[in-house]
Amino acid sequence: MPELPDVTVYVEALGRYLEGHTLQRVRVSSPFLVRSYDPPMSEAHGRRVEGFRRVGKRIVWDLEDDLHLVLHLMIAGRLRWKPASFKVPRRTGLAAFDFEHGCVLLTEQGSKKRASLYLVRGDDGVREHDPGGAEVFEMSAEEFRTVLRAKNHTLKRALTDPRILSGIGNAYSDEILHRAGLSPFLRTADAEKATFERLHGAVLEVLTEWTDRLRNQVGESFPDKVTAFHDAMAVHGKYGKPCPSCSAPVQRIVYAANESNYCAQCQTGGKLLRDRALSQLLRDDWPKTLEEMEVRKRANG
Repeated sequence: MPELPDVTVYVEALGRYLEGHTLQRVRVSSPFLVRSYDPPMSEAHGRRVEGFRRVGKRIVWDLEDDLHLVLHLMIAGRLRWKPASFKVPRRTGLAAFDFEHGCVLLTEQGSKKRASLYLVRGDDGVREHDPGGAEVFEMSAEEFRTVLRAKNHTLKRALTDPRILSGIGNAYSDEILHRAGLSPFLRTADAEKATFERLHGAVLEVLTEWTDRLRNQVGESFPDKVTAFHDAMAVHGKYGKPCPSCSAPVQRIVYAANESNYCAQCQTGGKLLRDRALSQLLRDDWPKTLEEMEVRKRANG
């Protein structure tokens, strides 16, 4: 799912390409995309684009006459810049936003179409789609600590809950926790003040570094290849590969449709966190440390 750095770069590119231009029409090809009916989508046609902004992980298109398109890409939604009147692909295409000099194509891979588009009036309409999470770049370390300690969650959940913090998801939370050297399962109620200060610093560092990195990759072009997996990431998507800090193999915990990637050496003092599915299967045979895991690998190899 595109997160704060990715959405920020999308917003900036959309502004470069489209601000001040007129949205001629929205060609919707998926019946699952548009989730609003009043005002109708046709009300957006012929409106000048006044700007773009990020609300959580959503992209808001500000149109003249106080109309706003609210787009949530969800997990697999992506935007691409195409020539004017470009044909919307049959299987992956959801919509095209047409302008005189080109179009923005909205696609989504997979059979489950989760991306959503709303047309709303006024800022009150936009606020209805804001989960309410705090903006991390607008918070002091103490405010950050207060927000995270309001409820007793694991650090992983606290970072990724859009009602707590804005714009952080599975990928960058892995990178943040690795940078801070903290276990994803550490609970906010058990964390000390210095831990929150370290985590706050890691949040700002990782999000700033990756936003700048993505900006540099895109340059003045359009970000056509947005992904949650990057070679330069430390642990996210790197299961079994060496940690760049200590060379220990990156571990992961799989739960529901998500997973958490971490380095046991750097983040949990060498302790392996229990994967819910595998630990239930292996029970007492579940290795508790990296050393024990390596011994079993050698014995079975």
